[in-house]
Formats: sequence, structure tokens, C-alpha cells
Amino acid sequence: MPAPPPRRILELLRLVGPGVVVAATGIGAGDLVAAAHGGATFGLALLWTALLGALLKFALVEGMARWQLATGTTILAGWTREIGRAVGAVFLVYLVVWSFVVAGALASACGFAAHALVPALGLETWAVLHALAGLAVVLFGEYRGFERGMKAIVALMFAGIVGCAWAQRPPLAAVLAGLFVPHVPAGGTMLALGTIGGVGGTVTLLSYGFWMREKGWRERAWIGAVRVDLGVAFTLTGLFGIAVMILGATVLRPQGVDIADRGGLLQLAAGLGHFGRAGEIAFLAGFWGAVASSLLGVWQGVPYLFSQSLALWRRRAPDLDPASVRRGRGYRGYALFLTFPPLLLLLLARPVWLVVLYAALGSLFMPFLAATLLVLGNRRQRMGNLRNGWLANLALVVCLGLFLYVGASDLVEALR
Repeated sequence: MPAPPPRRILELLRLVGPGVVVAATGIGAGDLVAAAHGGATFGLALLWTALLGALLKFALVEGMARWQLATGTTILAGWTREIGRAVGAVFLVYLVVWSFVVAGALASACGFAAHALVPALGLETWAVLHALAGLAVVLFGEYRGFERGMKAIVALMFAGIVGCAWAQRPPLAAVLAGLFVPHVPAGGTMLALGTIGGVGGTVTLLSYGFWMREKGWRERAWIGAVRVDLGVAFTLTGLFGIAVMILGATVLRPQGVDIADRGGLLQLAAGLGHFGRAGEIAFLAGFWGAVASSLLGVWQGVPYLFSQSLALWRRRAPDLDPASVRRGRGYRGYALFLTFPPLLLLLLARPVWLVVLYAALGSLFMPFLAATLLVLGNRRQRMGNLRNGWLANLALVVCLGLFLYVGASDLVEALR
């Protein structure tokens, strides 16, 4: 008989872990660039977008977790069995394309960050080393050690990024106004929407269901632990976005410097030179932590999604025991796929067709997730007392509309 979940908040806080992992995985170079760009362009006016983005991602992951606790199956199984097998097949195709592009981008970003810290090795060398390190963690590590390592990297991220933002001493009144008085400056609508939509990850959110099971959270009674876990996780996500936006507003904006890609993050690091080399290193260490944790989370979590999606497509009962899945050929084979083929993107420019296909599929994922949670989460017979409440439904409707608009805009931009 499994032990019942604790009820006291301090005991629940001691269990926090899977949420930190999903938050660390979702925060990457793109989040840094988007938030820094927002701060450099509009100062502190868009701080509220980081909070709203974190809140909406909380609603999505909490909805998936409730489905899993109520039904005993993952949201992937819900799509295939409750909506249609074709949905699972389309997601499987999308997952392979997404994985290839994102794995290459993450290895490159890790190489970029590590090279900035230790230039003795080239970017490509660092990229390969990070990809191999991710593979080693997957093949030879256990979840407990993986979670501890991710927590340590998150601590480094926040010491570096949030520490630098705190040291800038931004005006408190302007920070509070930016956080709690929502305002979109002229010309800032798409940037604000993009910041909201970009906070906290996309496909990697689905891995939370397996990380929950790694902790033994498998019964309805664990919903309290899940909500505390995710509350901590997305509070950290929001704080991280706020800190980066503050750095963009206080370091780049006064110099008239904008940021369009990860290369601009080096300008941000250099702008902290008034703290000496220590300020620059602190920011770069936080940047490295953000991209390294994303790589580790993708390498460890995404093979779960592939293994289960493949089993569902083959009409087989998916294995829901994470330890058993990690020993399987599907999981290990996909970890190898994440490690080696995408490294070709370090040598070759990404083909136009691949970029367009990825954008086309990716632009539909987040609104699709919100829509399916609206459908599945309101099924009384399946969900019982964990079905969507009015607040959850409202948040999912906002997610659907927002992500559909942002995704369509991104798709049109990619096809130009």
C-alpha cells in the first residue's frame, strides 16, 4: 500500500522536483533573447508578460497532470484513444521533425555559451561534448540524480541571471508598475504576445507526466503536490523572465543596443562590465545553465514521448513505468537519434524546407494542446472531481486564442 501524500505545505515543498525539471527544460536561449529584446525595446513596461506567460503555461501543465491523475493515462494516450488515432500519428511525425531541429539548436546553443566562458575550445567542440554528456546522463543515470543535477543547474541560472538583475538596482516603482499595470506600448503588441507565448517551453511540457510518475505521483490524491510543484516551477520561470527583461532595460536600452539573436547576449554580458569580469562571467554562467538544462531535459524527457507515441501508433499498450521505458530500445534509440544526426546542423545550413515544415507544425502545437485539454478535461465520466473548473477553462480559452494568433503570425513570417 503506497504512502498517502502529505498535506502540510512544508512537506509538499520538500517534494518539489518534476516542476523544476520542466521549468528548467523550458527556459532556453529563445526565452533569454525574447525577454532581453522586450526590455531593450520597451524598458520595464512589459514585465507583466513574463508573469502572464508563466501563469498560462501553469494552466496547461496542470491540466495535463489532472488528466493523468484522473485517468491513469498520459495526455498522449488521451489524444489517440479519445480523439483519434490520426492525432497520435501526426504528433509522432511532428515530434521527429521538432526533435531533429531542436536538438541541433540546443547543442549549438550550449557550444556557444560554453565557448563564451572557455574560449580554449571551439563552439563545435563544445556542442559535441554537450550532446555526448546529455546522452551519458540518459543512458547511465537515474531520475533521482538527474533531478538533483537539474536543481543545481537551476540554482546556477538564478544566481547568475537574477543576481545580475538584482545588482542593477532597477527603480522599484517602475518594476511594480511594469508587473501589475498591464500596458502595451505603441508597436509592442506582437512582441508582448510573443513573450507571453514563448515563456516556459512547448513540447517538453508533455514530459512532466513521466517525471510525475518517477516521483510516484499516480493517484488523484497527489493533485495537491502537483499544484505546489508546478506553482514553484512557474514562479521561477516568471522570475527568470522578469530578470532578463530588467537586464535588457537597464543594460541595453540606455546604450541604444537591441538584441535579435543569441549573439546579442554577449553584448548584454559585456554591458555588465561595470561589475568587472565577475559580472560578465555571472551572466554567461546563467546563460550556460539555461541552455544546458534545456538540453538535458530534452535528452531525458523527449524519448519518453517518442516511446509512448510509437507504442500507441502500433496499437500496443504503452509502458507507463518510466524506469522500464528507459531500459527499452525505443527510448535509448531515440536518445541516440537526438545526439548524433542533429549535429549535422552544425556543419550545414538548415534546409529551407525543414525550417518551413517545423514552423508549420510547431505553430499549431500549443493551440492544439489547449483545445484538447478543453475537450478532455471537461469529460465528467473520465475526470470526475478533477474535471476542469471555470477558472481552468478560462485560462485554456485564453491560451487557445493567444497561441493560435501568435502561431499563425509566426507561420506567416516563416513562409515569407
